Amino acid sequence: MNALEQQLDYVFADTIPDAGHAVEVTPGVFWVRMPLPFVLDHINVWVMRDEIAGVKGWTIVDCGIADEGIRANWERIFETLLDGLPVLRVIVTHCHPDHIGLADWICNGGAQKRWNPVRLWISHGEYMMARVMASGSGSDAGGERAAQHFARNGLTNEGSLDALRKRDTYYPRLVPSIPPQFRRIRNGDVLEIGGREWEVVTGFGHSPEHCAFFCAETKVLISGDMVLPRISTNVSVFDVEPEGNSLALFLESLGRYESMPADTLVLPSHGKPFRGMHTRIGQLRDHHAARLQEVRDACAIKPQSAADIVPMMFKRKLDIHQMTFALGEALAHLHLLWLDGELVRQTNNADGVIRFSPQ
Repeated sequence: MNALEQQLDYVFADTIPDAGHAVEVTPGVFWVRMPLPFVLDHINVWVMRDEIAGVKGWTIVDCGIADEGIRANWERIFETLLDGLPVLRVIVTHCHPDHIGLADWICNGGAQKRWNPVRLWISHGEYMMARVMASGSGSDAGGERAAQHFARNGLTNEGSLDALRKRDTYYPRLVPSIPPQFRRIRNGDVLEIGGREWEVVTGFGHSPEHCAFFCAETKVLISGDMVLPRISTNVSVFDVEPEGNSLALFLESLGRYESMPADTLVLPSHGKPFRGMHTRIGQLRDHHAARLQEVRDACAIKPQSAADIVPMMFKRKLDIHQMTFALGEALAHLHLLWLDGELVRQTNNADGVIRFSPQ
């Protein structure tokens, strides 16, 4: 545990659910942990007792990627946890593959069609972006447009660019189908789940219209990826919105969680449940303030591209998957300073690379 983590209260200590098993974290809310084949090797999903229109059953929040091992873990959960009751709806916090990948499969009852098809509940922005990425029209993961975007921002290694181009099926492989219909949820909506009210709290910067869920009665926040205990949320500028100001949006969104009680139990998508949300938000703000100052200092020495900034922000060796997020995050920091008027952005005529320097 690092020094920053020591400032947080991990309510369940070292408890982590085994694959295909659940831990009840608050009455009626169960923590399930699904493995991921990435450096970030897991996602937390939440299975909640519910009743809709007099029918008892379950609501599931987030799903994991399309993967046979994860499907098997879900089938075990369906068999052992649900008491023979159906899933009544699937709620997805946002469009990234580890959250929406198996949504359609679960909505349709899993491998054994255990219940009649149910509705996906998701924000409009997240649903539409999932459809865009599934179609190959724009993606943070790869394809020709992603390669062109990162080349303009300083990625010159032909091997890396070629690897990016070949990742054009990355999203559809992890998200093979998306429900053709959805139920829209918006900021401020109140969902009744298990007899309790959960307010929808949208956040921006990590994804188009991320939804977290806060229960004031029990002081519990299902935070998705917006507030994580161990790692900082990835905040990137990708090819589909090449002039985006995602870091400014993310920092602004954090204010929506700072108004919640200090002893709120945070149920994050990655890492362990914790208390100390205000402390963690302060840590995140400090983290980005320090990175922004590093970017200012570097640009004061000479014009910098996003690729130039990456080694300052990420000291470890990066594979192509991690490189896309690192480049996107470096660009997000540059864009905040550019759009705030601290930096100017110019395209070099010789190599076509965008670089930033002080006003």
